[in-house]
Amino acid sequence: MSNVVSALGQVSFDGFAKVREIGPVGMISLRAKSDLPGLAAAILAAVGLAVPGQRQIEIAGDKAAGWMSPDEYLLLLPYGETDAALAAISEALAGQHHLAVTLSDARAVFRVEGAKADQVLAKLSPVDFATLGPKELRRTRAAQVAAAFWKDGDGYTVVCFRSVAGYMMGLLSHSATKGSEIY
Repeated sequence: MSNVVSALGQVSFDGFAKVREIGPVGMISLRAKSDLPGLAAAILAAVGLAVPGQRQIEIAGDKAAGWMSPDEYLLLLPYGETDAALAAISEALAGQHHLAVTLSDARAVFRVEGAKADQVLAKLSPVDFATLGPKELRRTRAAQVAAAFWKDGDGYTVVCFRSVAGYMMGLLSHSATKGSEIY
């Protein structure tokens, strides 16, 4: 695993908020109906968390389970643990219709941190950050890029396609430039 690199080499930018790439991160897309027997056991076996509610994310340390759509869950975990998690999902859902696939190398992950981190994303996304709950996951756009993000600690975690990682870093950095605060 020593040759694994993040999309942008873990670049960072310090403005009125700090922006940094935090990859590589292990990611699994689990497609299954929410009422599938064994779904809760599969997510628990893979990342040790409960099935997240609609538009929610469950987080414990370096693992998370996020609701992406009525039949899709995003599981985040340390990069080197995806194979074991896929095996656990396969075992828990054996014989049942589901799809579990590793997305780790197809996505880029960023952190936007600081007291005004919400302003960075508010300039880019059609989201009312005043009403965004602490465990709420939003799947939306950041400018012209498909993205998902959630509040975690003193900032936000942002996930996008790896192919647009450079563009996303540019968007986030420009939006966080000192002097461009909204209020």
